[in-house]
Amino acid sequence: MNRSCHSLLLLLLFLLSFLAFISSAYTKDVAEEVGMSFAVQKYKHKHSGFSQAECPGACKFRCSKTQYKKPCLFFCQKCCFKCKCVPPGTYAHKEVCPCYNNWKTKSGGPKCP
Repeated sequence: MNRSCHSLLLLLLFLLSFLAFISSAYTKDVAEEVGMSFAVQKYKHKHSGFSQAECPGACKFRCSKTQYKKPCLFFCQKCCFKCKCVPPGTYAHKEVCPCYNNWKTKSGGPKCP
């Protein structure tokens, strides 16, 4: 009986390890599909301190649900390069990036998507 319990525990430990490995591989594939680095995907709420290399991936995610992708990407990257910040999510939440939120067009509208 004792030996069968040990075998069962070993099998359970193996299955949990396998599931953790599969889960981490899936998360990495999804992050690459969206065009974000694994670090940005793992910490979804990182929205400030971007380097210029991280801006395209963050903006690709920010503009992923708009029908006006080209202008959204253009202005998002322009804002990211200046502000080093992109709000989390695909819409709203601009209050977490004051520079991104407060940069306005000549007519007073929002510059950043």
